[in-house]
Amino acid sequence: MITAPTRHRRALALALAVLGATSLAACSVGSGPEGGRPRSSAGPADPADRPDLRRFYEQKLAWKPCGDHRCATLTVPMDYARPGDGKTFVLPVAKAVTAVRGKRVGSLVLNPGGPGERGVRLIKDGVADDIGRDVRERFDIVSFDPRGVGESRPALTCTPAGPEAATEDPPTEGSADTTDTPTIAPLNPRTEAERADALASARATAADCRKASGPLLPHVGTHDAARDLDVLRAALGERRLTYVGWSYGTSLGTSYAEQFPRRVRAMVLDGAVDPSLDWRQRVLGQSTGFRKAVEEYAATCAGTVGDACPAATPEEIRALIDRLVARTQREPLPVEGSESGLDAAALVSALGLSMYTPEAQWEPLSEALRAADGGDGTKLAALASGEEEDTEGPEGTEGATDTAGAEGTEEGSAEAGASEGSASAVPEDNSEAALVAINCLDVPHPRDARAYWDALGPAEKAAGVHGTTGVTNELVCRDWPTGPQRPHRVKAEGVPPVLVVGTTGDPATPYEEAVGLARQFPGGMLLSFDAPGHTGYGRNPCVDRKVERYLIDLTKVRPGTTCTG
Repeated sequence: MITAPTRHRRALALALAVLGATSLAACSVGSGPEGGRPRSSAGPADPADRPDLRRFYEQKLAWKPCGDHRCATLTVPMDYARPGDGKTFVLPVAKAVTAVRGKRVGSLVLNPGGPGERGVRLIKDGVADDIGRDVRERFDIVSFDPRGVGESRPALTCTPAGPEAATEDPPTEGSADTTDTPTIAPLNPRTEAERADALASARATAADCRKASGPLLPHVGTHDAARDLDVLRAALGERRLTYVGWSYGTSLGTSYAEQFPRRVRAMVLDGAVDPSLDWRQRVLGQSTGFRKAVEEYAATCAGTVGDACPAATPEEIRALIDRLVARTQREPLPVEGSESGLDAAALVSALGLSMYTPEAQWEPLSEALRAADGGDGTKLAALASGEEEDTEGPEGTEGATDTAGAEGTEEGSAEAGASEGSASAVPEDNSEAALVAINCLDVPHPRDARAYWDALGPAEKAAGVHGTTGVTNELVCRDWPTGPQRPHRVKAEGVPPVLVVGTTGDPATPYEEAVGLARQFPGGMLLSFDAPGHTGYGRNPCVDRKVERYLIDLTKVRPGTTCTG
């Protein structure tokens, strides 16, 4: 399961979640490369020509000021199989107007990944300032909140409304009775009672999501989100898509390329997700990546953060982490302002989430580990929850909701769609609900619990506690609606050369997946970034130059090209 970012780099990167950015570029505006007509439409049955989709494809974005940027909304059908049933998503869109007259190629649309991260927030956080000047002069920088995410209406939530809304499964036969004495969920459930409790917890989470967002759950998958991206392309007045996708954004980009291969102008997929892998392969690959990243942290901490390291040698750092894992499995560490404290699962989460941008995160992690070894889990709890991300207060909402209905299209059906599931309160940040909902729908999961128990041994051997927690986190998907996607190799005949960026030490999207994805695209190109951390574009000048020359001039990257950190 792709982990959503919990802390944003103000720079063009993501920080976790694997941030994704998608980009759309106009080829119809004369002065850019490949400015003529596309070779053909998106296939023999171009959805833009379907009468029942015409009103969506013909809508115009009515931009309004929202701070230093411009905002609008885009209406898309909730169900593309029934676009006339009156149910829709209304998606907020934001752009930084940066293109220079006479140089403009079109629009560059960014998606911050996750799944579940908000594109409007990415724009308002100033991502355009971190993109190279040559790109900014040729593209306006655009992003949007995908269906069900952020300020999308309706939006996902797994928190049912009402005082008795939350689902609490009664203890199942063989489970531990926790009525009087709360117990800590083990990182690797081994006994029948522990496994029964793990299943009950997962069922309760899935039930809450169904209760709060049931009608939306079949309609938030990446396949449909990619169709929304094509509607956005049309609404922006672009003939072809120029796309940059980080992390989960690579799944969105790949799906777009498969459905609309001849509508792609340029596509950058950074931190790649290989669609040919099944759920178990993904868990093993990602959890192994996190284990290796934590080992790299211990081995190279001194060279990265100096005296801030929590111990003097790599061996001592590893021992400290092992000591904390063992301690928190027995009893949570005290956390200021919290009754529950920091348990082992939160500790593993804090470790994993701190591996995305070592240059920014390893020093705070080191300070938090030192404090935890002294008995205070407060700083690690903050890392696990991503609190530091929001120290400046909520962002990303101004101008996103006040433009609803501004497109000038028929919005009666949009209002009807927005009311679906509105009995539940959507939190300010619904990325966690979106992460679960989209991943579970996109990737088929077995119904039989034995498949998960069988995966625990190999996961523990390959990745230790990162592997076993990775497997148990997937249990919630047992009770989820099934989407149309299955593991498969990319089928995108007619797509122009796609640039895949792979970071050799990427914990969340292992480098091997970038290699595999590049090979699956016809004419696919691989740009390697030899460094730890998640993704490369926005973190390294060499990577930035290669990516941006490709975006501007469609300059190909030669086989074997590697940038170093």
